[in-house]
Amino acid sequence: MVSGRTDIAELELTELEDAVSELGVERFHARQIYRWVYRRGLERFDGMTDLSVALRRQLEAALMLTTPQIAARDQSSDGTEKFLFRLADQRTIESVFIPDTPAQTFCVSTQVGCAMGCGFCLTGQMGLVRNLTAGEIAGQVRVLARELELQDRRFNVVLMGMGEPLHNYGATMKALRMLATPSGLALTPRRVTLSTIGMVPALKRLAREPWLPNLAVSLHATTDAARHELIQTSRKQRLADLVAACRSFPLKHRDRITFEYVLLDGVNDTEADAHRLVTLLRGLRAKVNLIPLNEAPGIPFSRPPDLHVDRFARILASGKVIVSVRKSRGRDIRAACGQLIVEGGPRQSPGQQAAQMVNG
Repeated sequence: MVSGRTDIAELELTELEDAVSELGVERFHARQIYRWVYRRGLERFDGMTDLSVALRRQLEAALMLTTPQIAARDQSSDGTEKFLFRLADQRTIESVFIPDTPAQTFCVSTQVGCAMGCGFCLTGQMGLVRNLTAGEIAGQVRVLARELELQDRRFNVVLMGMGEPLHNYGATMKALRMLATPSGLALTPRRVTLSTIGMVPALKRLAREPWLPNLAVSLHATTDAARHELIQTSRKQRLADLVAACRSFPLKHRDRITFEYVLLDGVNDTEADAHRLVTLLRGLRAKVNLIPLNEAPGIPFSRPPDLHVDRFARILASGKVIVSVRKSRGRDIRAACGQLIVEGGPRQSPGQQAAQMVNG
């Protein structure tokens, strides 16, 4: 709440119904407002023409709507677009639109920076500046849908931008509920993928959610020692515990957990690594998404030769693991996996931030 006005960007539909009811307004008007905000992309009440002029003025006086603003927009030669969003406190985040994947896909952020400390990711080098609010997470989607004229078309959302979604658990899940609201964008769980390094307590909590997105777990190594070197905050958990949590994760018929594996030349791309990965995932309803490193200044690793990538994939396939090799999109505008970074402000180290779980 700012200056006595409630920010409806942060409200689920039931909360908005309560807010308008407190103003003496019929609760059904909340659904109308939700449609204008999410399906039409409006940012002001005065354009909501199915509300009376008097009601619009009343709402404007009591409520507000904070929306991330586009500060820059870059397009790659492959059609991928990167959006720089400026938030109300002047912090900035990046989101990516990936067309024809085959669905249209929005890659959105959940934090300004990231506390996980992955050595091959530019976002991780920022440290964590702050968590995004639910309204800032959902706001990226509603602005992208409006700007790309996709509000009445199907699109997918992947929580694979800046930040670790499960480190900002409460805001992330609230944002997904807001986006799933039938009066809004009506996103279904099958159209949403949450990507995480696999914070085990939060993963177990996620497994109990009634609204369950697709799960993608960033593995990146096949031994504890190697993973602890690559991901600073993984040092307090074992791969065996992470895989066990994945084995108990509820999956619908024919669904699989995606395991993301960034291939680093001479680090985790050996034949032995591939065979260990087959063993780790044996009996799991899983598929592996191999991601040859997207190189960038500041990342102290190299992309493996295509021959190594092909060899790794063949070993997985021969071990009856479903495997794909991700085609990098937007590399020429630094929009590919691991390349999102903005100028941050005061921040805490990965170790400081990962010491506490944000429940929101």
